[in-house]
Amino acid sequence: MENPKDLKYSKDHEWIKIDGNIITVGITDFAQNALTEIVFVELPDKGKQVQQNKTAATIESVKSVSDIYAPASGEVIEVNEQLKNAPEKVNKDPYGEGWIFKVKISNPDELNTLIPVEEYNKIAE
Repeated sequence: MENPKDLKYSKDHEWIKIDGNIITVGITDFAQNALTEIVFVELPDKGKQVQQNKTAATIESVKSVSDIYAPASGEVIEVNEQLKNAPEKVNKDPYGEGWIFKVKISNPDELNTLIPVEEYNKIAE
């Protein structure tokens, strides 16, 4: 699966869709492949304040448990409730129905640390 060009990425394998001061966060196809079968996603609470590069959620597969880091600081305004009963959506559609949470960012400058698809593709090789 090709990584979408309209997204930004973190070196920790999160993808980020930026829409004004709201970001949608998920894990990349590379990350979901490495985790294999995802069995549980611990979503952050709505209203939670997250800090850039700190754990915001966790994802559990048959192989391991991994942290999902906040790519920018702010308030969690929405979580993907569908993942509670269907965590496999992250495997099947990581860039669509497998999104994990949305954050209203408090410091837009933090988005400057994100990388474009070309740079991320080199990391994910």
